[in-house]
Amino acid sequence: MLQEVTGVLVINQLSNTGADRIIMTTASSITIRKYRIQDLSPVVRLFTDSVHELTAAAYDETQRYAWASRTPNLDTWQQRLEGMETLVAEDGSALAGFISYEPDGNIDLVYTAPNYARQGIASTLYLEAEEQLKAKDLKELRTESSVVARPFFERHGFEVVDEQRVTVRGAHFLRYNMRKSLLA
Repeated sequence: MLQEVTGVLVINQLSNTGADRIIMTTASSITIRKYRIQDLSPVVRLFTDSVHELTAAAYDETQRYAWASRTPNLDTWQQRLEGMETLVAEDGSALAGFISYEPDGNIDLVYTAPNYARQGIASTLYLEAEEQLKAKDLKELRTESSVVARPFFERHGFEVVDEQRVTVRGAHFLRYNMRKSLLA
């Protein structure tokens, strides 16, 4: 069955059987699938590149390096991702984006590769994750959003609950505790 999702055509519902979802855009075809251990290094590289390239207008160099080290610890990342569900978006063999979320509805990570930014990849990943979380009968989704990601989450129905000032590796950040009700 075909359906329109934020300006892209979706073929084949991602299901519990592990089937991939194919996203057809005007330029390419994007596949949404579950994360595999061999995705670890490309996911971490995408995260690092995304933070350093896509957030430069909002965060200074010290903040970006505190947020995303240029020499990340892959063991730490592997442990972090093992506790979550992660979906990846691929364009052929290129990683275009990923989303990681906890079974209780906390959206932890949503990132796109810089060359795929603003093309609907993050929204498509988010909508797939939301559908999977709705299937678990959750009543609410949560996230701690950066200044850069706040508008993205607001477009998807999240509201700011409060602002938080946090320190990460000596750098100070403003982030937003956000919620979205899944009740109709």
